[in-house]
Amino acid sequence: MKIMGHPAAQIGLAAVGGIVFGLVVGDWAANLKFIGDLFIRLIQMSIVPLVMASVIVATGSMSGTGTGKIALRTFKWMLGFSVVAAVLAWLLSTLIQPGAGMVFSQSLDPSLEESASEALGWQDTLLNFVSTNIFSAMSTATMVPIIVFSLLFGIALRSHINKTGDTGVLTFIDQIQQIVLTMIRLVMLIAPVGVFCLLAALAGDVGISVVSTALSYLGTTLLGVLILFVLFVVVVTIRTRLDPRKLPGKLTEQTAIAVTTTSSAVTFPTVLKNTVEKVGVSQKVANFTLSIGLTMGSYGAVLNYMIVVMFLAQAGDISLSFGQIALGMGLAILLNMGTITVPGGFPVVAMFLATSLDLPFEAVGLLIAVDWFAGIFRTFLNVNGDTFVAMLVANADDEIDRDVYNGTKTVVAEEIDLDEYRDVMAQADRAD
Repeated sequence: MKIMGHPAAQIGLAAVGGIVFGLVVGDWAANLKFIGDLFIRLIQMSIVPLVMASVIVATGSMSGTGTGKIALRTFKWMLGFSVVAAVLAWLLSTLIQPGAGMVFSQSLDPSLEESASEALGWQDTLLNFVSTNIFSAMSTATMVPIIVFSLLFGIALRSHINKTGDTGVLTFIDQIQQIVLTMIRLVMLIAPVGVFCLLAALAGDVGISVVSTALSYLGTTLLGVLILFVLFVVVVTIRTRLDPRKLPGKLTEQTAIAVTTTSSAVTFPTVLKNTVEKVGVSQKVANFTLSIGLTMGSYGAVLNYMIVVMFLAQAGDISLSFGQIALGMGLAILLNMGTITVPGGFPVVAMFLATSLDLPFEAVGLLIAVDWFAGIFRTFLNVNGDTFVAMLVANADDEIDRDVYNGTKTVVAEEIDLDEYRDVMAQADRAD
C-alpha cells in the first residue's frame, strides 16, 4: 500500500470518492462546497507574491551565457513549437469542446460575466498591460500588469547587479519565492480533502457529466500531444534527412522514465546521455540546448495550459474574445518559456490562468484530480521534444554524428555534473 502515500494517489482516490458521494447525495453535496472554496482560496492568496518573486528571480538571474548561433537557433525552435502548441490547443478545444458538458446551474459572479463579455480595442488592451499603481493591481490580482512590472524590475535588478556586483536583493526575493513555495506545499497537504469537497459539490450539481468532461479534457490533451509528437518527427525527418524508423529505439528509455516519474528533471540525465550516445548530437549542443529545454521546452505544458483556459471558459459557458484567446496563448507560452515558471505544481498554474483571464474556478478541482494523467502526457512530449530540438539545432551546424545515429559508431557522453544543473532541474521539476 506504499503507493497510497503518494499525493497523486491520495488526490485520485479523493476525486473518485467525491464524485461518487456527489452523485449519491445529489444537491446536498453543495453544503461541502465552502470547504473546497477554502482550499482554492488558500492557493489563490499565494499567487501574486509567488508570480512576482518567480518572474523577478528568473529575469534578474539572466546573464550573457549561451549567446550566439546555438542560442538563437535553440530559442527560435522552442518558441516556434510553443506557438504551434498553443494554436493547436485552441483549435482542438474549439472542435472537441472538452468543458462544454459542465455548464453550472448556479449563476456566475456578474463581474466575471461582464469582464468576459467586454471587448476592448487593442489600444485599451495594451494600455491595461501597465498599471498606474502596482499595489492596486496586486490587491485585485490583475496578473498582466503584475507580470510587466516584475519583468521590468527583474531587468533593472540584473543591470544593478552587473554594475555593483551586489546580489543581496536577488537573494532576498529568491528566499521569498522559496518561503511562498513552502506555503503552497503546506496547503497541498489538504488537497485530497479540498478535491473531495469540490468534486462532491460539482457532481451533485451537474451529475454524471462530470466524468465525461474529465475524459474529454484528458482525451483532448492526449490527442494534442500525439499530433505535436508526429509534427516533431516530420520536421526532424525533413530537416535532418535521418531515418525516423530508428527513433523509437533511441527514445524508449527516456520515455519510460518520463511517463513513470512525470518529471523532466529526473529524466534529464538520461535524455542528455541518450541524445549524445544514441542520437549523435554533439556534447556542446546537447549540454546547452537540453539544459535550456528543461524550463523553456515544455511544449506539452503549453498545450495543456491553453486547453485548461478553454476548458474553464467552456465549463462556465463564457465566450472568449479574440483578445482573451491571444492573451491565454501568450500566458501559456510565457509559463513555458521559463520567464514565468510558477513553482508549486498544476493547481497554482490553473488558478493563475483563471485569475488572469477572469474565468470561473468551479471546475479547477476536477482538473487537479486528473492532473496525474495529464502530467504523463505533458512530460512525454516535454522530454522527447527537447531531444528533437537538439537534433534540429545540431543539424544546422553539422553537429550530428550520423554514424552514431545509424548505430555504426559508439561515443560516450561526458560525465554529467548534476550540481551544475541543480537549480534549473528544480525549476523544471516544478513546471511539470
